[in-house]
Amino acid sequence: MAWFLLLLSILMCNLDRIHSLRMSANKSNINKQPLDKGFNILETASKIIPQGKIVYLAKESWKFVWTRMMSELAPQDKSGSYSRPMYTFQGKIGTADFPDESGGRYHLFLGNPCPWCHRVRLVVNLRNLTPSEVSVTHLIDDPIKASRGGWVLPTSSSSNDDPLRNSILSGAKDLREVYDAFFPNYKGRCTAPLLVDLKSNKIVSNESSDIVRMLERATFGAADNFAPGMQLYPPDLAREIDETNDWTYKLLNNGVYRCGFSTSQEAYDVASVDVRKGLSKCEDILSRQDFLCGSKFTEADLRLLPTMLRYDGVYGPLFKAGGTHLRIRDFKSIYSWLKRCWGIKGVKESIDLADATASYYRQLFPLNAGGIIPTAVTAEEIGL
Repeated sequence: MAWFLLLLSILMCNLDRIHSLRMSANKSNINKQPLDKGFNILETASKIIPQGKIVYLAKESWKFVWTRMMSELAPQDKSGSYSRPMYTFQGKIGTADFPDESGGRYHLFLGNPCPWCHRVRLVVNLRNLTPSEVSVTHLIDDPIKASRGGWVLPTSSSSNDDPLRNSILSGAKDLREVYDAFFPNYKGRCTAPLLVDLKSNKIVSNESSDIVRMLERATFGAADNFAPGMQLYPPDLAREIDETNDWTYKLLNNGVYRCGFSTSQEAYDVASVDVRKGLSKCEDILSRQDFLCGSKFTEADLRLLPTMLRYDGVYGPLFKAGGTHLRIRDFKSIYSWLKRCWGIKGVKESIDLADATASYYRQLFPLNAGGIIPTAVTAEEIGL
């Protein structure tokens, strides 16, 4: 930091001389096409201060600001590794506090870009859950309008079909106001997915894996209404599904975020190795069977699917997960699995892939400071 202050003071003391040098350079190029050269520091100030020190100052200053912004976006441990926050609310449908019943009692807040929300959306679709069982608000990602976090609610509807119309959430503008309504003076992160109980005015859970398991098991006061043949957590595969969930989360679901949110080379290298290990393990398993735990689509596939759908458009090129050159389309067995999953009724309707990928480039500005959104990787381009 001492170097930064010294170099900065030298630059400030020589501003008049730098300005004079710039004016001379401009006069010599007066008849040429004008170009934006920024502050033109390298051409002018380098005659006073060695270029190496100017470059060093710029790099280290930018890195300092970047690491501070990354820590705000994604909490870090001392090694520069992303440390995912623990979730505060861990209620369960089917308990005394949250009875397993219908009648519009339960409501979800989900955002299309978020892979954790996508898991929950998949369960809703695959179980054909109706608004009387669990209703849904589709959040909009806009951290400029949001008062905390990145999620805002769509414009309130006056329709009698709006489940929030007569609740304490009527008029809420963003997810912070939802958290505050159910848990006054809440200080944590306002994350989605969020499952709430509109009858007791309590938050049930904001942990995606718990919500997925709840919605798989809940009957909402009626007979189980899974699609024919669709049982996401069959008892005979429960242990294998749990074990698969553990390693796919560590190596892939969270592994890609550990790559993208690393603030040190060492932390990134460890995470990148994990992602490669996870992809290799998936490729090996899926070369021998149709799905992760056998011949049928289960919760293990559901939890991995949102990550794999976003990989070619976001996690590879933006998060550098496993290296920027890796694509799911280049893993023959994983790619075949992805297409099989996409063909299941309710899956393709669960996501707007172009919008989801664009959101990362649009909103995660510490990773994409220029805000340029690349040409979208669509489902059609992937070959789904």
